[in-house]
Amino acid sequence: MENAQENLTVGAFAKAAGVNVETIRFYQLKGLLPRPERPYGSIRRYGQADVARVKFVKSAQRLGFSLDEVGQLLKLEDGTHCGEAAELAAHRLADVRARLADLQRMEAALSKLVGECNAHSGNISCPLIAALHCR
Repeated sequence: MENAQENLTVGAFAKAAGVNVETIRFYQLKGLLPRPERPYGSIRRYGQADVARVKFVKSAQRLGFSLDEVGQLLKLEDGTHCGEAAELAAHRLADVRARLADLQRMEAALSKLVGECNAHSGNISCPLIAALHCR
């Protein structure tokens, strides 16, 4: 008898991987996850390797990798292409740092405008609205 963990229906597979069935189908469509053969008159079955693969994809996405980049990482997952993987990660890190710099500029501008709004009084127009009209 097959091990129950290697004989998962798509619903059980999705639950084990922490995603929904539509995510499984989408990953298959994108080529990130193989679609197992369907035995004649039966349903497709998935195993723990499939669960691990989906968890890998989700982990990479949480680090900001696009699905195309995740596909590249999956091609390198045998562990012998560390330099190529590091290059992908370096590009992702540069993007994250650029977005952080943008967010810090936004935070500073909004903080200044909120301070001006809190400090203004009388019939003067709102500094935030006025600033947005000038930009």
